[in-house]
Amino acid sequence: MTDTAPTSGRPKDRILGTARSLFRRCGIRGTGVDAIAESAGTNKMTLYRHFQSKDALIVACLQEAAHDADALWDTVEGSAPGNPREQLETWVRLVEGSLHDNRGCEVSNAAVELPEACDVVRQTISDFKRLQRARLAKLCEDAGIREAERLADTLGLMVEGARVSRQAMGEDGPGSRFSDCARSAIDHFVLQSAPAGGTP
Repeated sequence: MTDTAPTSGRPKDRILGTARSLFRRCGIRGTGVDAIAESAGTNKMTLYRHFQSKDALIVACLQEAAHDADALWDTVEGSAPGNPREQLETWVRLVEGSLHDNRGCEVSNAAVELPEACDVVRQTISDFKRLQRARLAKLCEDAGIREAERLADTLGLMVEGARVSRQAMGEDGPGSRFSDCARSAIDHFVLQSAPAGGTP
């Protein structure tokens, strides 16, 4: 996702793309519907025709971020069909690549910025995070990890911490070691899952 607002296409798509770009660059609270409409080359009346409220627009942006995450999982699954251990390695590589975007995860940022958001926004955030955790836990389970949910939580917390580290300290901070830390955690859980006297 780039931070360049779309300049062509249907008004609804322009509004949505512009909102995501401005929310990432200026924050959700710091971006008003007037600025979104103007940057999208339209007006508030058109914006509200497609999105009944700013909350509805926020939800639509979060759903678009979820679609982006679906594409990441498609890449993971397609990288090594039938080999979940290698798919887990692909997941680490893709997450590492995403960390170079120092603005972090749109959904995590929304959770931090909107602690008192309406129920629909909060539920959208929660549903997304729960689905990502479930997908990662399933991948860990398929890879033969006995404590799959625990590894998924370990990796998930590493991702969130690495994002904050990158935002706070840049490329040279602890977040730069995400891949090494993630692989060390995976190796540990793989060894823990091996039969006594056997090999992983």
